[in-house]
Amino acid sequence: MKKEVLRQGYTTGACAQAAVKAAMQMLLSGKNISEIQAELPGGRQLTLPVLDTCIQFCDGRYPGRPLSVSCAVKKDSGDDPDITNGVLVYGKVSFNDTPGILIEGGEGIGRITKPGLEQPVGAAAINRVPRQMIEREVKDALEEAECSGGIRVELSIPGGSKLASKTFNPRLGIKGGLSILGTSGIVEPMSEQALIDTIRAEMRVKLAEGRDRLIITPGNYGLDFLRNAYKIEDTDVIKCSNYIGQAIDMAIEEGCEKLVLAGHIGKLIKVSGGIMNTHSKWADCRMELFAAAALRAGVSGKRAGEFLGCVTTDEALERCSGEERKRIMAQVMQAIEKHLAYRAGGELLIGAVVYSNLYGILGRTENVERLMGF
Repeated sequence: MKKEVLRQGYTTGACAQAAVKAAMQMLLSGKNISEIQAELPGGRQLTLPVLDTCIQFCDGRYPGRPLSVSCAVKKDSGDDPDITNGVLVYGKVSFNDTPGILIEGGEGIGRITKPGLEQPVGAAAINRVPRQMIEREVKDALEEAECSGGIRVELSIPGGSKLASKTFNPRLGIKGGLSILGTSGIVEPMSEQALIDTIRAEMRVKLAEGRDRLIITPGNYGLDFLRNAYKIEDTDVIKCSNYIGQAIDMAIEEGCEKLVLAGHIGKLIKVSGGIMNTHSKWADCRMELFAAAALRAGVSGKRAGEFLGCVTTDEALERCSGEERKRIMAQVMQAIEKHLAYRAGGELLIGAVVYSNLYGILGRTENVERLMGF
């Protein structure tokens, strides 16, 4: 039976990048365009229709050029069941008397209201990689047109505020709209069985190469961490998404003898409670587990209770003193080690390393360095 191939889509970040690139071309040329080609962060080229263009001509301050241009790109999530599928992501660009490139969020773009997220409190919920790609498109357009001066970019998603109420954004402290996201620009369809089959296939290939241990991590940030902290190449790591328990089961079934799990505390804190599928739709008790670890570490009940009000584990870590962090993470790692060993059932040696973007390596299980080959 032929395996169904799911269609990829592209992220809100890719849409924003393409819309801004199209708007910049029209701002600097004064000519309308109907499609735009954009190179995404992962190197893939996309040609996308440009929709709902609005060109505002100026009053003579910039002769021969519009004052501002707004246009949209339609989000296509492929076969992924994404709530943002079909939304119009608008990019509006205009000349600005202040030098530099200002990127702001308009209608339907959320705003950060609590610490611990990627952008600071008060900023529009436009993540780092989309910001970088938008800046690149603006700079390239200015250089090609041999034009200097400041540019203001405003992103918007009409109806974004209503859609955001059905997402995890309000619980994260992102209020008023959706986020502009994406690290590669591509949406990978979330077919659970297809993803699990891919994880198993990767395990088989690596074990067939004669590897004596497998390294798994939930996602791209884990790849970055392993590369920077341990000089481990991406090709040596298997991305397991949220399926930590199933990855362990499959590793045992495929005859693996050693396994290392590396991940951000925001994911792996859940493993300390025995949660082996870390998707938020199944369980999100990060702060409860952190507070429980704090109590076991000897932190006062009042102090531990403060952690329950944190939005992210990074925020909770920021509230700790260095000594508190050390004691709490010792408890977290003990619990992670216990639950991983229970899941493995003595069939393989297993260890974990936990990190945060702010503090680097937070903890290792007792045998992880030996399992990593150091």
